[in-house]
Amino acid sequence: MANWTTADIPRQTGRLAVITGATGGLGLETALALAGAGADIVLTGRNAQKGQAALETIRAQYPAASIRYTHLDLASLASVRGFADQFASEHATLDLLINNAGVMMPPKRQATEDGFELQFGTNYLGHFALTEHLLPLLTAARAPRVVNLSSLAHKTGAAIHFDDLQWQRSYKPWPSYAQSKLAMLMFAIELQRRSDANGWGLLSNAAHPGYARTGLIANGPGADSLMQTLSRFTLEPIASQSAAEGALPTLFAATAPEARPAGYYGPTGLFELKGPPGEARIARQAQDQAVATRLWEVSEALTNARWPRAAMEHAT
Repeated sequence: MANWTTADIPRQTGRLAVITGATGGLGLETALALAGAGADIVLTGRNAQKGQAALETIRAQYPAASIRYTHLDLASLASVRGFADQFASEHATLDLLINNAGVMMPPKRQATEDGFELQFGTNYLGHFALTEHLLPLLTAARAPRVVNLSSLAHKTGAAIHFDDLQWQRSYKPWPSYAQSKLAMLMFAIELQRRSDANGWGLLSNAAHPGYARTGLIANGPGADSLMQTLSRFTLEPIASQSAAEGALPTLFAATAPEARPAGYYGPTGLFELKGPPGEARIARQAQDQAVATRLWEVSEALTNARWPRAAMEHAT
């Protein structure tokens, strides 16, 4: 996979993809590349105006692209359910689900419509519920894949805080964000384990963009925050890459024949901050199967998800 680029994406003609958070940044770059490879794409987001702008951007480059925008707010389980129901009424199968959307480090604790802490609810629980709702369509496809977006943050002292998952006692922006991204990586690995146990036929994996220049920090801590200022003048010039480059690990995970079940992909340069996509390091805490099982069960209860029951003792 040395120097893998969008030119290496196999033709995606006839494959249907859903990309969350696809109106800008990594999601839009992912959609652009998949459109160029011939995929049918459903872009989702919370802002119809941004959705229309994203469609125009893609069509300007690929006039014949098969794309549409649909509203989906991952901070609302009702919106997740409504999107999935509508999608299922229009499609019999789904080939590719890219769980990309995310929010990063709001300075003060915020809550989703369902009362979850915003980062944990949007970045993880919303995607957990969405994947469960779309599972019947995924399992009906010929070679379905699910790609979860994680982050280098999953390695920085991150943990699943079962005693205070929603950060109600003491909200801390970075540990909360890191928890949500650790959860996304653990979800990808556990989803593959359960797929193998139940014969769902999924290829579930994960990716991270390294330090990609997107609007994520500006939309979280804010463009004038200390983190954004330090990043702009210190790390960014030497350690960052474009959003298009940051999307390459996701595209590899989503399309490359050599992408592995339960694999994890990211930039291969210094500290995985930038560079060509390749194997990324999974932190020890993300490989704790007991924690992953507990997280899955807690997430089912929180989202009222109804995953098919599995004889998981055969998957250990």
